Amino acid sequence: MNYIWQRRYTGPIQAVIFDWAGTTVDFGCMAPIAAFRQLFARQQVPITQAEARIPMGTEKREHIRQIAHMPRVAGLWQSVHGRPVDDDDIDRLYEALVPLQIEAIAQYADPVPHLTTVMGALRERGYLIGANTGYSSEMMAGLLDAAADCGYRPDSNVCATEVPRGRPAPDMCLRNMVELGINNVSACVKVDDTPVGIEEGLNAGLWTVGVAISGNEAGLSLAEWQSLSAAEQQAVRLRASAGLQRAGAHYVIDTIADLVSCLDDIELRLSRGETP
Repeated sequence: MNYIWQRRYTGPIQAVIFDWAGTTVDFGCMAPIAAFRQLFARQQVPITQAEARIPMGTEKREHIRQIAHMPRVAGLWQSVHGRPVDDDDIDRLYEALVPLQIEAIAQYADPVPHLTTVMGALRERGYLIGANTGYSSEMMAGLLDAAADCGYRPDSNVCATEVPRGRPAPDMCLRNMVELGINNVSACVKVDDTPVGIEEGLNAGLWTVGVAISGNEAGLSLAEWQSLSAAEQQAVRLRASAGLQRAGAHYVIDTIADLVSCLDDIELRLSRGETP
């Protein structure tokens, strides 16, 4: 008789890997919006906040490319510049973006509420902390320092420019796990506020938690969110959650303040031999 042996990880969570803007800092993911809108305005091709948000989570050169090739934006570019946008334009725009993005990141570097409390709880459990981002290493330098001043110091940080492929490819998560010394992808959780970030986690074989309210899907600053009525907040919550659910997130929460209960459930599922 032939037996089929199935190997299942039944240990605890080993690491949690976080996105940055909209997940751990910059409630509403405002810094990229400010930079991209300023960038295109300087080209006499103004873009809307909604257009700037569509490629959120991707590597920033790719983000520029996707915006520039949106039909309305491409048409306006053709009208203003007399020709279609090309690869040289994308390279030039990226170079111009870098200082704008660094300035905007510094302006919107505040941690999301309860960040240090949540990180303290994860440290008490012995979890390693990873982070990755669509920002480049150059863009991230100041933010890493600002986060450290607030007590947030990931054990591994990976930028999209440090791997062959950005999101939704799994490269950043996989590099995080290598740097953290993780033994099994099922022991890791990816927390992100964008569908493409959720896809990244799923492609790497991780559990995924979508963050709806503090991130790009809601697209509201903390003050804007707090100014809404309960009914208005629920409408935003449902809309923002839907995009993350469609991307395949295992869990969707408002902010990382709600994360620990998800991790409890993942621990239980792991003990039963479940996989992401």
